[in-house]
Amino acid sequence: MKKHVRKLLPKGLGFMDDKLHFAAGLYQGTAVYYDRYRLPYPEAMTEDLIARTGVSGQGRLLDLACGTGQLAFPLRRSFAEAWAVDREPDFAQMVQAKADKLGAGNIRPVTADAETLDAEPGHFELAVIGNAFHRLDRDLVAARLLHWLRPGGCVALCWADVPQLGDREWQRALAALLDRWQTALGATGRVPANWAEPQRRRPDAQVPSEAGFETARRHAFPVEHRWSLAELAGYVRSTSSSRHRSSATRGPSSTTISRPPSARSPPPTAPSRTTWASSTTWPASRRPR
Repeated sequence: MKKHVRKLLPKGLGFMDDKLHFAAGLYQGTAVYYDRYRLPYPEAMTEDLIARTGVSGQGRLLDLACGTGQLAFPLRRSFAEAWAVDREPDFAQMVQAKADKLGAGNIRPVTADAETLDAEPGHFELAVIGNAFHRLDRDLVAARLLHWLRPGGCVALCWADVPQLGDREWQRALAALLDRWQTALGATGRVPANWAEPQRRRPDAQVPSEAGFETARRHAFPVEHRWSLAELAGYVRSTSSSRHRSSATRGPSSTTISRPPSARSPPPTAPSRTTWASSTTWPASRRPR
């Protein structure tokens, strides 16, 4: 695994009140859970993304804030090389292990922040960011993507719903339960309390357009998944909002989440319609030729 890092460019592109700080190491100890319990992107979505962007099959893919490669792996066959970039060393190690197991020699794990990654101009044909654009310096990263993509290249911001956000009774109960756990663990400050506010003021699709990309369009791919209690427990362990290192000392049984007597749990096969969507960009967030 290589590190491609350089000093931040002295650009003042962003709105200062849009900038959020997410501490490094928030996902330390979560890689196994992240890889197992994060739902995959629908095959229909990745196929549509490849078709709409018209990639050549010989270019490079950039998967920024890649997690354990939820986008890099299904997209890799359409590229000569796929950079899987994440600031978390555990994630890069997981990507390398998966690539070795699959014989995916064109996957290139890189440990770096999106804001400090070093890449040549016009180096990539397609860039994807899955469920992570809100954690980045959006204006700086959009400007750097415009620099990194070849003329006519695209950036896709891919999003998926999460089980604790929704109107069903079990989803509200799960969200309330997570809030209580975070408070009990002293973990309420692990992510900024106002993390959704910049997106509310300036939707993600607006940011690439302001950086110089062509106007973005949204393409949604609804799928249904029935969450089990075991899956929900694993999903919770995959998030950045809990103190995984401290809970890990409790031994293997810590993977089974206990609940306070007053908490209400979702039924074992609680159905959840999870809508996966590329919220901006396939053919639309394209670098002008």
